[in-house]
Amino acid sequence: MTEMKKKPAAELTADVLVIGGGLGGTAAALAAAREGLNVIMTEETDWIGGQLTSQAVPPDEHRWIETSGCTATFRELRNRIRAYYRNNYPLTPQARDNPLLNPGNGWVSRLAHEPKVALAVLEEMLSSYTNSGRLRLLLDTVPVRAETEDDKVCSVTVRSKDGSFLRLRAPYVLDATETGDLLPMTGTEYRIGAESRAETGEPHAPEEAIAEDVQAFTHVAAMEYLPEENFTPARPPEMYEFWSRLVPPFSPHPLLSWFSTDANNPGKLKEFTLLPNKQGVTSLWDYRRILDPRHLSKPLYPGDLSLLNWPQNDYYLGTIMDVSDDVRRDRLYAARQLSLSVVYWLQTEAPRLDGGKGYPGLRLRGDVLGTKDGLAKSAYIRESRRIRALQTVTEADVSKEMRGDAGIRRYEDSVGVGSYHLDLHHTTITNRSFYIPSYPYEIPLGALIPERMNNLLPACKNIGTTQISNGCYRLHPTEWNIGEAAGLLAAYCIRSGMLPRDVHGDAALRTGYMELLESRGVERHWSDEISKEVIGAPK
Repeated sequence: MTEMKKKPAAELTADVLVIGGGLGGTAAALAAAREGLNVIMTEETDWIGGQLTSQAVPPDEHRWIETSGCTATFRELRNRIRAYYRNNYPLTPQARDNPLLNPGNGWVSRLAHEPKVALAVLEEMLSSYTNSGRLRLLLDTVPVRAETEDDKVCSVTVRSKDGSFLRLRAPYVLDATETGDLLPMTGTEYRIGAESRAETGEPHAPEEAIAEDVQAFTHVAAMEYLPEENFTPARPPEMYEFWSRLVPPFSPHPLLSWFSTDANNPGKLKEFTLLPNKQGVTSLWDYRRILDPRHLSKPLYPGDLSLLNWPQNDYYLGTIMDVSDDVRRDRLYAARQLSLSVVYWLQTEAPRLDGGKGYPGLRLRGDVLGTKDGLAKSAYIRESRRIRALQTVTEADVSKEMRGDAGIRRYEDSVGVGSYHLDLHHTTITNRSFYIPSYPYEIPLGALIPERMNNLLPACKNIGTTQISNGCYRLHPTEWNIGEAAGLLAAYCIRSGMLPRDVHGDAALRTGYMELLESRGVERHWSDEISKEVIGAPK
Protein backbone atom coordinates (compact mmCIF):
# COMPACT_ATOMS: atom_id res chain seq x y z
CA MET A 1 0.00 0.00 0.00
CA THR A 2 2.91 2.37 0.65
CA GLU A 3 3.95 2.18 -2.99
CA MET A 4 0.42 3.06 -4.06
CA LYS A 5 0.49 6.19 -1.95
CA LYS A 6 3.79 7.33 -3.42
CA LYS A 7 2.69 6.97 -7.03
CA PRO A 8 -0.91 7.12 -8.32
CA ALA A 9 -1.97 3.91 -10.01
CA ALA A 10 -2.56 4.00 -13.76
CA GLU A 11 -6.19 3.51 -14.82
CA LEU A 12 -8.04 1.27 -17.22
CA THR A 13 -11.75 1.40 -17.99
CA ALA A 14 -14.21 -1.05 -19.48
CA ASP A 15 -17.94 -1.79 -19.58
CA VAL A 16 -17.60 -4.82 -17.30
CA LEU A 17 -14.87 -5.67 -14.82
CA VAL A 18 -14.49 -9.32 -13.84
CA ILE A 19 -12.22 -9.94 -10.85
CA GLY A 20 -11.22 -13.59 -10.89
CA GLY A 21 -10.58 -15.78 -13.92
CA GLY A 22 -11.93 -19.12 -12.72
CA LEU A 23 -14.78 -20.96 -14.43
CA GLY A 24 -17.40 -18.43 -13.36
CA GLY A 25 -15.21 -15.47 -14.27
CA THR A 26 -14.33 -16.92 -17.66
CA ALA A 27 -17.99 -17.63 -18.43
CA ALA A 28 -18.95 -14.09 -17.34
CA ALA A 29 -16.24 -12.46 -19.45
CA LEU A 30 -17.14 -14.59 -22.47
CA ALA A 31 -20.84 -13.79 -22.13
CA ALA A 32 -20.29 -10.03 -21.79
CA ALA A 33 -17.79 -9.92 -24.67
CA ARG A 34 -20.18 -11.84 -26.91
CA GLU A 35 -22.76 -9.14 -26.19
CA GLY A 36 -20.39 -6.52 -27.62
CA LEU A 37 -19.10 -5.11 -24.33
CA ASN A 38 -15.52 -4.23 -23.49
CA VAL A 39 -14.34 -6.42 -20.63
CA ILE A 40 -11.35 -6.57 -18.29
CA MET A 41 -10.78 -9.85 -16.45
CA THR A 42 -8.09 -10.38 -13.82
CA GLU A 43 -6.71 -13.71 -12.62
CA GLU A 44 -4.39 -14.35 -9.67
CA THR A 45 -2.45 -17.12 -11.47
CA ASP A 46 -1.22 -17.34 -15.06
CA TRP A 47 -3.98 -19.85 -15.96
CA ILE A 48 -7.65 -19.02 -16.44
CA GLY A 49 -10.20 -21.72 -15.64
CA GLY A 50 -10.03 -22.12 -11.85
CA GLN A 51 -11.45 -25.46 -10.72
CA LEU A 52 -10.85 -27.04 -14.12
CA THR A 53 -7.26 -25.84 -14.62
CA SER A 54 -5.27 -24.03 -11.92
CA GLN A 55 -7.00 -26.04 -9.17
CA ALA A 56 -6.86 -29.33 -11.16
CA VAL A 57 -10.34 -30.70 -10.45
CA PRO A 58 -12.10 -32.73 -13.18
CA PRO A 59 -15.69 -31.60 -13.71
CA ASP A 60 -18.14 -32.85 -11.08
CA GLU A 61 -21.39 -33.27 -12.99
CA HIS A 62 -24.81 -34.94 -12.90
CA ARG A 63 -26.07 -37.95 -14.81
CA TRP A 64 -27.96 -35.95 -17.45
CA ILE A 65 -25.02 -33.73 -18.39
CA GLU A 66 -24.50 -35.18 -21.88
CA THR A 67 -27.95 -34.08 -23.04
CA SER A 68 -29.28 -31.44 -20.65
CA GLY A 69 -28.73 -29.57 -17.42
CA CYS A 70 -26.13 -26.97 -18.46
CA THR A 71 -25.77 -23.89 -20.65
CA ALA A 72 -24.97 -24.11 -24.37
CA THR A 73 -21.52 -22.61 -23.79
CA PHE A 74 -20.67 -25.16 -21.09
CA ARG A 75 -21.68 -27.90 -23.53
CA GLU A 76 -19.50 -26.20 -26.13
CA LEU A 77 -16.60 -26.33 -23.66
CA ARG A 78 -17.15 -30.06 -23.08
CA ASN A 79 -17.42 -30.79 -26.81
CA ARG A 80 -14.27 -28.81 -27.55
CA ILE A 81 -12.32 -30.74 -24.91
CA ARG A 82 -13.21 -34.03 -26.55
CA ALA A 83 -12.46 -32.57 -29.98
CA TYR A 84 -9.04 -31.44 -28.72
CA TYR A 85 -8.11 -35.03 -27.95
CA ARG A 86 -9.42 -36.24 -31.31
CA ASN A 87 -7.52 -33.53 -33.19
CA ASN A 88 -4.24 -33.65 -31.30
CA TYR A 89 -3.76 -37.08 -29.70
CA PRO A 90 -3.00 -40.46 -31.33
CA LEU A 91 -6.25 -42.07 -30.23
CA THR A 92 -7.28 -45.62 -30.95
CA PRO A 93 -10.16 -45.98 -33.45
CA GLN A 94 -12.47 -46.96 -30.57
CA ALA A 95 -11.57 -43.84 -28.56
CA ARG A 96 -11.78 -41.56 -31.59
CA ASP A 97 -15.23 -42.83 -32.53
CA ASN A 98 -16.62 -42.65 -29.00
CA PRO A 99 -18.88 -39.56 -28.81
CA LEU A 100 -18.71 -39.76 -25.00
CA LEU A 101 -14.93 -40.09 -24.76
CA ASN A 102 -13.67 -39.91 -21.18
CA PRO A 103 -9.92 -39.27 -21.67
CA GLY A 104 -8.91 -40.50 -18.22
CA ASN A 105 -11.66 -43.06 -17.66
CA GLY A 106 -11.86 -41.52 -14.20
CA TRP A 107 -15.00 -42.57 -12.38
CA VAL A 108 -15.47 -39.21 -10.64
CA SER A 109 -16.42 -37.58 -13.95
CA ARG A 110 -17.73 -38.38 -17.41
CA LEU A 111 -15.01 -36.09 -18.75
CA ALA A 112 -11.88 -36.53 -16.64
CA HIS A 113 -9.11 -34.83 -18.59
CA GLU A 114 -5.81 -32.97 -18.29
CA PRO A 115 -5.98 -29.40 -16.94
CA LYS A 116 -3.76 -28.14 -19.78
CA VAL A 117 -6.33 -29.30 -22.32
CA ALA A 118 -9.09 -27.35 -20.58
CA LEU A 119 -6.79 -24.31 -20.48
CA ALA A 120 -6.11 -24.53 -24.22
CA VAL A 121 -9.81 -24.84 -24.99
CA LEU A 122 -10.83 -21.94 -22.73
CA GLU A 123 -8.17 -19.70 -24.25
CA GLU A 124 -9.41 -20.65 -27.72
CA MET A 125 -13.01 -19.85 -26.77
CA LEU A 126 -11.89 -16.36 -25.68
CA SER A 127 -9.38 -15.86 -28.48
CA SER A 128 -11.39 -13.67 -30.85
CA TYR A 129 -12.15 -11.28 -27.99
CA THR A 130 -8.64 -11.24 -26.51
CA ASN A 131 -7.07 -10.87 -29.97
CA SER A 132 -9.37 -8.00 -30.91
CA GLY A 133 -8.89 -6.24 -27.59
CA ARG A 134 -12.53 -6.46 -26.57
CA LEU A 135 -11.45 -8.64 -23.66
CA ARG A 136 -8.30 -7.70 -21.77
CA LEU A 137 -6.80 -10.39 -19.54
CA LEU A 138 -4.62 -9.35 -16.62
CA LEU A 139 -2.91 -12.52 -15.38
CA ASP A 140 -0.91 -12.85 -12.16
CA THR A 141 -3.04 -10.01 -10.82
CA VAL A 142 -4.92 -9.70 -7.51
CA PRO A 143 -7.34 -7.09 -6.10
CA VAL A 144 -5.99 -5.09 -3.18
CA ARG A 145 -8.59 -2.41 -2.52
CA ALA A 146 -11.88 -0.95 -3.79
CA GLU A 147 -13.54 2.43 -3.72
CA THR A 148 -17.29 2.76 -3.25
CA GLU A 149 -19.83 5.57 -3.13
CA ASP A 150 -23.61 5.51 -2.68
CA ASP A 151 -23.93 1.70 -2.81
CA LYS A 152 -21.82 1.52 -5.94
CA VAL A 153 -18.32 0.22 -6.63
CA CYS A 154 -16.39 3.05 -8.26
CA SER A 155 -13.06 1.29 -8.83
CA VAL A 156 -10.99 -1.74 -7.95
CA THR A 157 -7.21 -1.41 -7.59
CA VAL A 158 -5.21 -4.49 -8.50
CA ARG A 159 -1.56 -5.46 -8.10
CA SER A 160 0.35 -7.37 -10.76
CA LYS A 161 3.18 -9.84 -10.25
CA ASP A 162 5.81 -7.14 -10.83
CA GLY A 163 4.38 -5.06 -7.97
CA SER A 164 2.75 -2.39 -10.13
CA PHE A 165 -0.80 -1.20 -9.50
CA LEU A 166 -3.74 -0.49 -11.78
CA ARG A 167 -7.02 1.20 -10.90
CA LEU A 168 -9.84 -0.44 -12.86
CA ARG A 169 -13.20 1.21 -13.47
CA ALA A 170 -16.41 -0.12 -15.03
CA PRO A 171 -20.17 0.41 -14.69
CA TYR A 172 -20.46 -3.22 -13.52
CA VAL A 173 -18.06 -5.17 -11.34
CA LEU A 174 -18.31 -8.95 -11.05
CA ASP A 175 -16.72 -10.78 -8.12
CA ALA A 176 -15.52 -14.11 -9.54
CA THR A 177 -12.77 -14.66 -6.96
CA GLU A 178 -12.64 -18.08 -5.34
CA THR A 179 -13.33 -16.72 -1.84
CA GLY A 180 -15.47 -13.65 -2.57
CA ASP A 181 -12.58 -11.27 -1.96
CA LEU A 182 -14.39 -8.16 -3.24
CA LEU A 183 -17.17 -8.50 -0.66
CA PRO A 184 -15.18 -7.24 2.35
CA MET A 185 -13.22 -4.80 0.16
CA THR A 186 -16.44 -3.14 -1.02
CA GLY A 187 -18.35 -3.40 2.24
CA THR A 188 -20.89 -5.70 0.62
CA GLU A 189 -22.87 -7.62 3.22
CA TYR A 190 -22.06 -11.32 3.23
CA ARG A 191 -22.30 -14.58 5.12
CA ILE A 192 -19.36 -16.83 5.86
CA GLY A 193 -19.07 -20.27 7.45
CA ALA A 194 -22.00 -21.93 9.17
CA GLU A 195 -25.31 -20.17 9.68
CA SER A 196 -27.40 -21.05 12.71
CA ARG A 197 -30.39 -23.37 12.50
CA ALA A 198 -32.60 -20.56 13.80
CA GLU A 199 -31.52 -18.29 10.93
CA THR A 200 -31.95 -20.73 8.06
CA GLY A 201 -34.38 -23.35 9.36
CA GLU A 202 -32.03 -26.05 8.07
CA PRO A 203 -32.01 -29.29 10.08
CA HIS A 204 -28.31 -29.88 9.30
CA ALA A 205 -27.20 -26.40 10.38
CA PRO A 206 -25.57 -26.08 13.83
CA GLU A 207 -27.45 -24.51 16.71
CA GLU A 208 -25.16 -21.47 16.69
CA ALA A 209 -23.63 -19.63 13.73
CA ILE A 210 -19.86 -20.15 13.45
CA ALA A 211 -18.16 -17.90 10.89
CA GLU A 212 -14.87 -19.81 11.09
CA ASP A 213 -16.51 -23.20 10.45
CA VAL A 214 -15.91 -23.55 6.69
CA GLN A 215 -15.42 -26.57 4.45
CA ALA A 216 -11.98 -28.10 4.03
CA PHE A 217 -9.97 -27.03 1.01
CA THR A 218 -7.49 -29.17 -0.91
CA HIS A 219 -4.20 -28.65 -2.72
CA VAL A 220 -4.38 -31.11 -5.60
CA ALA A 221 -1.30 -32.94 -6.94
CA ALA A 222 -0.70 -34.73 -10.26
CA MET A 223 0.87 -38.20 -10.11
CA GLU A 224 2.14 -40.92 -12.41
CA TYR A 225 2.83 -44.52 -11.44
CA LEU A 226 5.67 -46.57 -12.94
CA PRO A 227 5.85 -49.84 -10.96
CA GLU A 228 9.42 -50.69 -11.94
CA GLU A 229 10.87 -47.34 -10.84
CA ASN A 230 11.68 -45.70 -7.51
CA PHE A 231 10.99 -41.99 -7.15
CA THR A 232 11.03 -41.77 -3.34
CA PRO A 233 12.81 -38.55 -2.31
CA ALA A 234 15.80 -38.67 0.03
CA ARG A 235 13.93 -36.75 2.72
CA PRO A 236 10.27 -36.58 3.71
CA PRO A 237 8.36 -33.29 3.40
CA GLU A 238 9.02 -30.80 6.20
CA MET A 239 5.68 -31.43 7.94
CA TYR A 240 5.52 -35.18 7.31
CA GLU A 241 5.89 -36.17 10.95
CA PHE A 242 2.97 -33.92 11.92
CA TRP A 243 0.65 -35.10 9.18
CA SER A 244 1.56 -38.79 9.45
CA ARG A 245 0.78 -38.82 13.20
CA LEU A 246 -2.43 -36.77 13.09
CA VAL A 247 -5.63 -38.63 13.98
CA PRO A 248 -8.65 -36.48 13.06
CA PRO A 249 -11.57 -36.24 15.51
CA PHE A 250 -13.93 -37.77 12.95
CA SER A 251 -12.00 -41.04 12.54
CA PRO A 252 -10.23 -43.60 14.76
CA HIS A 253 -7.55 -43.92 12.09
CA PRO A 254 -4.72 -41.51 11.20
CA LEU A 255 -5.50 -39.05 8.44
CA LEU A 256 -2.84 -40.77 6.34
CA SER A 257 -4.52 -44.15 6.15
CA TRP A 258 -6.81 -46.01 3.76
CA PHE A 259 -9.86 -45.39 5.96
CA SER A 260 -12.17 -42.40 5.61
CA THR A 261 -15.70 -41.34 6.45
CA ASP A 262 -18.23 -43.01 4.14
CA ALA A 263 -20.17 -40.18 2.50
CA ASN A 264 -23.17 -42.43 1.87
CA ASN A 265 -23.21 -43.87 5.41
CA PRO A 266 -22.56 -41.16 8.04
CA GLY A 267 -20.80 -42.47 11.08
CA LYS A 268 -19.23 -45.37 9.20
CA LEU A 269 -15.81 -45.70 7.60
CA LYS A 270 -14.90 -46.83 4.12
CA GLU A 271 -11.70 -48.58 3.11
CA PHE A 272 -9.73 -47.54 0.02
CA THR A 273 -6.56 -48.66 -1.71
CA LEU A 274 -4.42 -47.23 -4.48
CA LEU A 275 -4.86 -49.49 -7.51
CA PRO A 276 -7.77 -51.37 -9.11
CA ASN A 277 -8.04 -54.87 -7.64
CA LYS A 278 -10.11 -58.06 -7.53
CA GLN A 279 -10.68 -57.92 -3.77
CA GLY A 280 -13.44 -55.33 -4.12
CA VAL A 281 -11.63 -52.53 -2.27
CA THR A 282 -12.32 -49.13 -3.81
CA SER A 283 -9.39 -47.84 -5.87
CA LEU A 284 -8.47 -44.17 -5.67
CA TRP A 285 -6.04 -44.23 -8.60
CA ASP A 286 -8.73 -44.40 -11.27
CA TYR A 287 -11.06 -42.18 -9.22
CA ARG A 288 -9.51 -39.01 -10.66
CA ARG A 289 -7.40 -40.48 -13.46
CA ILE A 290 -7.10 -37.88 -16.23
CA LEU A 291 -5.19 -39.79 -18.93
CA ASP A 292 -5.70 -43.48 -19.66
CA PRO A 293 -2.99 -44.73 -22.06
CA ARG A 294 -5.38 -47.42 -23.30
CA HIS A 295 -7.02 -44.67 -25.36
CA LEU A 296 -3.75 -44.10 -27.26
CA SER A 297 -2.67 -45.94 -30.39
CA LYS A 298 1.01 -45.26 -29.74
CA PRO A 299 3.11 -44.59 -26.61
CA LEU A 300 2.86 -40.99 -25.46
CA TYR A 301 3.05 -40.98 -21.66
CA PRO A 302 5.22 -43.38 -19.58
CA GLY A 303 2.19 -44.20 -17.42
CA ASP A 304 -1.33 -43.05 -16.77
CA LEU A 305 -1.93 -39.78 -14.94
CA SER A 306 -4.08 -39.28 -11.87
CA LEU A 307 -4.90 -36.43 -9.51
CA LEU A 308 -4.56 -36.51 -5.73
CA ASN A 309 -7.79 -35.00 -4.46
CA TRP A 310 -8.83 -37.53 -1.86
CA PRO A 311 -10.18 -37.46 1.71
CA GLN A 312 -6.57 -37.81 2.92
CA ASN A 313 -5.47 -34.38 1.65
CA ASP A 314 -8.46 -32.28 2.69
CA TYR A 315 -7.09 -29.46 4.89
CA TYR A 316 -9.63 -29.03 7.68
CA LEU A 317 -7.56 -27.33 10.41
CA GLY A 318 -8.60 -23.74 9.71
CA THR A 319 -10.13 -21.24 7.33
CA ILE A 320 -8.15 -18.93 5.03
CA MET A 321 -10.92 -16.29 4.89
CA ASP A 322 -11.17 -13.26 7.19
CA VAL A 323 -7.88 -14.10 8.90
CA SER A 324 -4.55 -12.28 8.94
CA ASP A 325 -2.18 -12.58 5.98
CA ASP A 326 0.25 -14.55 8.13
CA VAL A 327 -2.38 -17.07 9.19
CA ARG A 328 -3.61 -17.46 5.63
CA ARG A 329 -0.09 -18.01 4.34
CA ASP A 330 0.70 -20.56 7.05
CA ARG A 331 -2.47 -22.56 6.40
CA LEU A 332 -1.96 -22.59 2.64
CA TYR A 333 1.60 -23.81 3.23
CA ALA A 334 0.37 -26.53 5.61
CA ALA A 335 -2.17 -27.67 3.02
CA ARG A 336 0.59 -28.00 0.43
CA GLN A 337 2.66 -29.94 2.94
CA LEU A 338 -0.31 -32.23 3.57
CA SER A 339 -0.55 -33.17 -0.11
CA LEU A 340 3.20 -33.71 -0.38
CA SER A 341 3.04 -35.82 2.79
CA VAL A 342 0.27 -38.00 1.33
CA VAL A 343 2.47 -38.66 -1.72
CA TYR A 344 5.44 -39.58 0.50
CA TRP A 345 3.21 -41.85 2.60
CA LEU A 346 2.01 -43.54 -0.59
CA GLN A 347 5.60 -44.06 -1.72
CA THR A 348 6.89 -45.41 1.58
CA GLU A 349 4.26 -46.56 4.11
CA ALA A 350 0.87 -47.08 2.50
CA PRO A 351 -0.28 -50.70 3.07
CA ARG A 352 -0.74 -52.73 -0.12
CA LEU A 353 -3.32 -55.47 -0.56
CA ASP A 354 -0.51 -57.98 -1.15
CA GLY A 355 0.78 -57.34 2.38
CA GLY A 356 3.63 -55.07 1.37
CA LYS A 357 4.08 -51.37 2.00
CA GLY A 358 4.56 -48.40 -0.28
CA TYR A 359 4.46 -47.59 -3.98
CA PRO A 360 7.93 -46.13 -4.72
CA GLY A 361 7.10 -45.95 -8.44
CA LEU A 362 4.79 -42.99 -7.79
CA ARG A 363 6.12 -39.63 -8.92
CA LEU A 364 4.77 -36.10 -9.01
CA ARG A 365 4.19 -34.60 -12.47
CA GLY A 366 4.46 -30.84 -12.08
CA ASP A 367 4.59 -30.37 -15.85
CA VAL A 368 0.99 -31.60 -16.03
CA LEU A 369 -0.08 -28.69 -13.81
CA GLY A 370 2.39 -26.05 -14.97
CA THR A 371 4.35 -26.12 -11.69
CA LYS A 372 7.72 -27.36 -10.46
CA ASP A 373 6.60 -29.23 -7.35
CA GLY A 374 3.72 -31.26 -8.78
CA LEU A 375 1.02 -29.34 -6.93
CA ALA A 376 -1.72 -27.30 -8.58
CA LYS A 377 -1.19 -23.57 -8.99
CA SER A 378 -4.01 -22.84 -6.54
CA ALA A 379 -5.83 -24.60 -3.74
CA TYR A 380 -9.23 -26.05 -4.57
CA ILE A 381 -11.69 -23.91 -2.61
CA ARG A 382 -15.08 -25.46 -1.85
CA GLU A 383 -16.66 -22.63 0.10
CA SER A 384 -16.59 -18.88 -0.39
CA ARG A 385 -17.95 -15.81 1.31
CA ARG A 386 -21.57 -15.54 0.12
CA ILE A 387 -23.52 -12.37 -0.55
CA ARG A 388 -26.55 -11.49 1.51
CA ALA A 389 -28.90 -11.62 -1.44
CA LEU A 390 -32.48 -10.73 -2.25
CA GLN A 391 -33.12 -14.47 -2.07
CA THR A 392 -31.16 -17.12 -0.22
CA VAL A 393 -31.28 -20.76 -1.31
CA THR A 394 -31.48 -23.15 1.65
CA GLU A 395 -31.43 -26.88 2.31
CA ALA A 396 -35.25 -26.85 2.15
CA ASP A 397 -35.10 -25.80 -1.52
CA VAL A 398 -33.10 -28.83 -2.69
CA SER A 399 -33.16 -31.65 -0.11
CA LYS A 400 -35.17 -34.72 -1.22
CA GLU A 401 -36.19 -35.42 2.33
CA MET A 402 -37.47 -31.89 2.93
CA ARG A 403 -39.19 -31.41 -0.44
CA GLY A 404 -40.69 -34.87 -0.65
CA ASP A 405 -43.16 -35.35 -3.50
CA ALA A 406 -42.99 -31.64 -4.36
CA GLY A 407 -39.89 -32.52 -6.37
CA ILE A 408 -37.73 -29.90 -8.09
CA ARG A 409 -38.34 -26.36 -6.88
CA ARG A 410 -39.19 -24.19 -9.87
CA TYR A 411 -38.35 -20.48 -9.85
CA GLU A 412 -40.12 -18.09 -12.18
CA ASP A 413 -36.93 -16.02 -12.25
CA SER A 414 -34.59 -18.98 -12.78
CA VAL A 415 -31.34 -18.14 -14.58
CA GLY A 416 -30.10 -21.72 -14.92
CA VAL A 417 -30.10 -25.27 -13.62
CA GLY A 418 -27.81 -27.78 -11.96
CA SER A 419 -27.76 -30.97 -9.95
CA TYR A 420 -25.52 -32.48 -7.29
CA HIS A 421 -25.79 -33.92 -3.80
CA LEU A 422 -25.61 -31.53 -0.86
CA ASP A 423 -21.94 -32.43 -0.44
CA LEU A 424 -20.01 -30.86 2.44
CA HIS A 425 -16.48 -31.95 3.28
CA HIS A 426 -15.41 -31.83 6.93
CA THR A 427 -15.67 -28.33 8.33
CA THR A 428 -12.92 -26.60 10.27
CA ILE A 429 -14.53 -26.19 13.72
CA THR A 430 -17.37 -28.70 14.16
CA ASN A 431 -15.90 -31.19 11.67
CA ARG A 432 -19.37 -31.81 10.21
CA SER A 433 -19.64 -33.51 6.81
CA PHE A 434 -22.74 -34.36 4.77
CA TYR A 435 -23.74 -36.08 1.56
CA ILE A 436 -27.46 -35.34 1.54
CA PRO A 437 -29.63 -36.64 -1.34
CA SER A 438 -31.04 -33.76 -3.33
CA TYR A 439 -33.26 -32.97 -6.26
CA PRO A 440 -31.92 -31.17 -9.33
CA TYR A 441 -32.17 -27.45 -8.71
CA GLU A 442 -32.64 -24.10 -10.40
CA ILE A 443 -30.74 -20.86 -9.78
CA PRO A 444 -33.01 -17.96 -8.81
CA LEU A 445 -32.08 -14.51 -10.08
CA GLY A 446 -32.62 -13.13 -6.58
CA ALA A 447 -29.63 -15.15 -5.35
CA LEU A 448 -27.37 -13.14 -7.71
CA ILE A 449 -28.39 -9.71 -6.44
CA PRO A 450 -26.92 -8.21 -3.25
CA GLU A 451 -29.29 -6.72 -0.69
CA ARG A 452 -27.75 -3.25 -1.05
CA MET A 453 -24.95 -2.85 -3.60
CA ASN A 454 -26.17 -1.79 -7.04
CA ASN A 455 -23.40 -2.63 -9.51
CA LEU A 456 -21.62 -5.57 -7.88
CA LEU A 457 -22.64 -9.08 -8.97
CA PRO A 458 -21.38 -12.48 -7.78
CA ALA A 459 -20.01 -14.74 -10.52
CA CYS A 460 -18.61 -17.75 -8.69
CA LYS A 461 -19.49 -19.67 -5.50
CA ASN A 462 -20.45 -16.42 -3.75
CA ILE A 463 -24.16 -16.22 -4.57
CA GLY A 464 -26.97 -16.18 -2.01
CA THR A 465 -26.73 -19.74 -0.71
CA THR A 466 -26.24 -21.10 2.78
CA GLN A 467 -23.23 -23.19 3.71
CA ILE A 468 -25.32 -26.32 3.21
CA SER A 469 -26.94 -25.42 -0.13
CA ASN A 470 -23.53 -24.25 -1.33
CA GLY A 471 -22.63 -27.94 -1.17
CA CYS A 472 -24.44 -28.51 -4.47
CA TYR A 473 -24.27 -25.04 -6.06
CA ARG A 474 -20.44 -25.00 -5.98
CA LEU A 475 -19.74 -27.49 -8.79
CA HIS A 476 -18.33 -26.80 -12.26
CA PRO A 477 -21.47 -26.56 -14.47
CA THR A 478 -23.30 -24.43 -11.91
CA GLU A 479 -20.37 -22.07 -11.36
CA TRP A 480 -20.12 -21.60 -15.13
CA ASN A 481 -23.89 -20.98 -15.33
CA ILE A 482 -23.72 -18.41 -12.51
CA GLY A 483 -20.90 -16.55 -14.25
CA GLU A 484 -22.65 -16.58 -17.60
CA ALA A 485 -25.91 -15.34 -16.07
CA ALA A 486 -24.04 -12.53 -14.28
CA GLY A 487 -22.24 -11.48 -17.49
CA LEU A 488 -25.51 -11.41 -19.41
CA LEU A 489 -27.25 -9.52 -16.58
CA ALA A 490 -24.56 -6.84 -16.66
CA ALA A 491 -24.99 -6.53 -20.43
CA TYR A 492 -28.78 -6.33 -20.12
CA CYS A 493 -28.58 -3.65 -17.44
CA ILE A 494 -26.12 -1.55 -19.45
CA ARG A 495 -28.41 -1.68 -22.49
CA SER A 496 -31.57 -0.93 -20.55
CA GLY A 497 -30.08 1.60 -18.17
CA MET A 498 -31.67 -0.27 -15.27
CA LEU A 499 -30.18 -1.82 -12.14
CA PRO A 500 -30.17 -5.57 -11.41
CA ARG A 501 -32.69 -5.12 -8.60
CA ASP A 502 -34.97 -3.30 -11.09
CA VAL A 503 -34.76 -6.28 -13.43
CA HIS A 504 -35.60 -8.60 -10.55
CA GLY A 505 -38.55 -6.51 -9.38
CA ASP A 506 -40.17 -5.53 -12.70
CA ALA A 507 -42.06 -8.22 -14.62
CA ALA A 508 -41.44 -6.74 -18.06
CA LEU A 509 -37.71 -6.18 -17.46
CA ARG A 510 -37.39 -9.62 -15.96
CA THR A 511 -39.08 -11.20 -18.97
CA GLY A 512 -36.69 -9.39 -21.29
CA TYR A 513 -33.69 -10.69 -19.37
CA MET A 514 -35.06 -14.25 -19.34
CA GLU A 515 -35.57 -14.06 -23.09
CA LEU A 516 -31.95 -12.97 -23.48
CA LEU A 517 -30.78 -15.94 -21.39
CA GLU A 518 -32.82 -18.41 -23.42
CA SER A 519 -31.69 -16.93 -26.73
CA ARG A 520 -28.08 -17.50 -25.65
CA GLY A 521 -28.69 -21.13 -24.79
CA VAL A 522 -29.18 -20.93 -21.03
CA GLU A 523 -31.42 -23.76 -19.86
CA ARG A 524 -33.65 -22.19 -17.21
CA HIS A 525 -35.80 -25.12 -16.14
CA TRP A 526 -35.55 -28.88 -15.91
CA SER A 527 -37.74 -30.83 -18.32
CA ASP A 528 -40.99 -32.40 -17.21
CA GLU A 529 -39.52 -35.82 -17.98
CA ILE A 530 -36.61 -35.33 -15.58
CA SER A 531 -38.91 -33.79 -12.98
CA LYS A 532 -41.11 -36.91 -13.06
CA GLU A 533 -38.07 -39.20 -13.10
CA VAL A 534 -36.51 -37.80 -9.94
CA ILE A 535 -39.74 -37.83 -7.95
CA GLY A 536 -40.01 -41.54 -8.67
CA ALA A 537 -36.38 -42.18 -7.72
CA PRO A 538 -35.53 -43.46 -4.22
CA LYS A 539 -35.13 -40.64 -1.71
